[in-house]
Amino acid sequence: MKNKGNISEIAQVFFKLGLFAFGGPAAHVAMMQDEIVEKRKWMDRQHFLDLMGATNLIPGPNSTEMTMHCGYTRGGVLGLFVAGFCFIFPAVVLTGFLAYLYVQFGEVPQIEQFVYGIKPAVLAIIAGAVLKLGKKAVKNWQLAILGVLVIIASGFLGVSEILALLGAGLLGAIFFYFQDDSRKKIEIKQLLPLVVANTSTAVIAKSLLPAMKIFWIFLKVGAVLYGSGYVLFAYLENELVATGYMTMPALLDAIAVGQFTPGPVLSTATFVGYQLGGFWGAVAASVGIFLPSFLFVWMLNPLVKKMRGSKFLGFFLDSVNVAAVGVMLAVLFTMSTSILFADWVPEWRAIVIAVLGFFFVFGPKKLNSMWIVLGGGVLGYLLSLV
Repeated sequence: MKNKGNISEIAQVFFKLGLFAFGGPAAHVAMMQDEIVEKRKWMDRQHFLDLMGATNLIPGPNSTEMTMHCGYTRGGVLGLFVAGFCFIFPAVVLTGFLAYLYVQFGEVPQIEQFVYGIKPAVLAIIAGAVLKLGKKAVKNWQLAILGVLVIIASGFLGVSEILALLGAGLLGAIFFYFQDDSRKKIEIKQLLPLVVANTSTAVIAKSLLPAMKIFWIFLKVGAVLYGSGYVLFAYLENELVATGYMTMPALLDAIAVGQFTPGPVLSTATFVGYQLGGFWGAVAASVGIFLPSFLFVWMLNPLVKKMRGSKFLGFFLDSVNVAAVGVMLAVLFTMSTSILFADWVPEWRAIVIAVLGFFFVFGPKKLNSMWIVLGGGVLGYLLSLV
């Protein structure tokens, strides 16, 4: 239920999340599930799943877009913009500061020890969210099989996440629709929310001003970007390195900064924008890459309940939801193997932190995900001294 009197609460919640949201999109979504669904009960788990499934089908940083959905649910359109801005702001400010240091001194502060500890800690947070959301998403054995197929396709066969999600959604929708005895003829208007959710355009007048050029570059990327930070790297390499705007080593440093700062990895844009055009270049890049997400969520959010109300699209959402949980599980497996092992040799420090993380997520003494992330970072630093 929308409550426009809670804008301050929305700002506080997502600013706090923005400060501690390490570990990538799967970890961000897991923290949101814990904070929004379990602790604050702004929405039920089914609606959170529906939003997560639908969000995976549009361009942009999915976890950031989920913050906007949660803000919209709690505080309407204003809540959408407040939630998104507050979640992005800490990452943009920190990345901008690191960009300043990089330009001034040619390097960024060394915080690898903290990041080393945070990574295994978030494995437990993701696992907790997969378990809770999976219980809601897997409504029958057919959906369970569909989820397993998505895990195999996404985690082991290299199928892109968006193709796995769309394929699972369509396959499941068609199967369950024709298994349903009460089905009616599919009308074109039933499919309109799906069409709108997968259509994106971005138009802006070109300008000769450097900041506007930077804005235009990142607006294009933000309007069509699907996938992980590696996909972002491919887009920026094509837009910036191939055109001579910056060198490959500088871009690699920018991607690295985006990976180890909290919040969305797209804060990489702030780092790049500062290198290209100073303070206003950083602002232009940040606004450009995130603006499409605000607009997409604004259009998509009201359609999700309509999709759930349609029998065919309801089956589509159920299938996409279980596929999204499957993708999270595949990501968890990939992250676990890379974090807990180095060339298949166990990393004992990472394993110790991961075990403690699982204890505080699943054990009798449960901790908020924020404390688990903070504790993992501190423990990572302390164990690096051993």
